[in-house]
Amino acid sequence: MSDAGETVRQFVASFEKRDADLLGTFLDDAIVFSNHGDPEVRGKENVVKVWKRVFSTFAQVRFETIHQAVNGAIVLAEQIHHLALPGRESAAIPNMATYEVRNGRIVLWHDYSDGQSAREALNATKPLAAPQS
Repeated sequence: MSDAGETVRQFVASFEKRDADLLGTFLDDAIVFSNHGDPEVRGKENVVKVWKRVFSTFAQVRFETIHQAVNGAIVLAEQIHHLALPGRESAAIPNMATYEVRNGRIVLWHDYSDGQSAREALNATKPLAAPQS
């Protein structure tokens, strides 16, 4: 596997830790991040702020890679984003991501999900069952 592919695999695996500063260790200072339908975010500090907000909103954030293709510095990843609001079951959100990696850091990251379908999936999740005593 290429270095770019391994960088992305480690980056994606780190989401479960819900640590935006850890995510920042994979990002170039001049990263450009776009989440389809949302304004583009430029710079590592700003991307980290976005993910701090996401982690404070969701009880679970886990990215699962289904397929990954690497061509030099470019990585395409078919993913399922598992997101759960506090007290709710997880929703599976299909996603396609494009990454560009230079010198071991992600410089470009585009996420493509259907925002309407994602909202519907999150709204359709059931409350978690109360623990049995």
